[in-house]
Amino acid sequence: MAIPFPCFPFSETLTIDKPSIPSSPSLLTQDDLKQIAAYKAVEFVESGMVLGLGTGSTATHAVSRIGELLQQGKLENIVGIPTSKKTHEQALALGIPLSDLDHHPIIDLAIDGADEVDPDLNLVKGRGGSLLREKMVESACRRLVVVVDESKLVDGLGGSGLAMPVEVVPFCWAHTARRLESLFGGGGGAGRCVAKLRRAEGGGEPFVTDNANYIVDLYFAGPIGDVEAASDAMLRIAGVVEHGMFLDMATTVIAAGACGVTVKNKGEVETGLFNERSRS
Repeated sequence: MAIPFPCFPFSETLTIDKPSIPSSPSLLTQDDLKQIAAYKAVEFVESGMVLGLGTGSTATHAVSRIGELLQQGKLENIVGIPTSKKTHEQALALGIPLSDLDHHPIIDLAIDGADEVDPDLNLVKGRGGSLLREKMVESACRRLVVVVDESKLVDGLGGSGLAMPVEVVPFCWAHTARRLESLFGGGGGAGRCVAKLRRAEGGGEPFVTDNANYIVDLYFAGPIGDVEAASDAMLRIAGVVEHGMFLDMATTVIAAGACGVTVKNKGEVETGLFNERSRS
């Protein structure tokens, strides 16, 4: 079955000044923007919360900030649920108390980054390789706050041309990859999709997730289109564990650009960076 590729039609704007961030917008790096957005997201955290701790370059800033506020006594009685071994190690080093979904099946707030954000706040996540644990934790949270820099805003998921990860079992992974590719019209045309096995650093052995699985990265020629149909179709393929589309999960997205930070909540009218993206 081929999935159609139509394009989708995509808050308050705040500027914040944080220590160690260059004062001139022209000097802001992509990592600076991630840190600004992450610090803004941590403002949603309150003492006594159970927190989902995301994974990746943006989430790292949020976890560091939470640890800093705990050490300063500005936050108390926080419990963190990490979404990867890497985040688990970072949080332990910062003194953040940790638990898991078995003991805390309902999470008050999760903060994480994203690789793509569409107009409906649907996401692509998992280019860091932690998509399964991220989805398990973040599907159990009351509120998911996503922090990105403005380059991650897209008209439709898959529209960046970068990887959309799918976690698969190692057994006959190439067969699973071919089925994923053909699902989206991998033979050519407007729906062309290329599936590639992700390799570990250095390009040798396959990248192995925290769950001992592989990742097949899908590269699309344009926006996926009907993401709900695509999601259902991928999950019906034997060998697919989970995919990197996080649909109808984010409640708030914080996007940082050179001129400030835009906060968009689910269902709000586009303003700030979101509105600029839709006009571009």
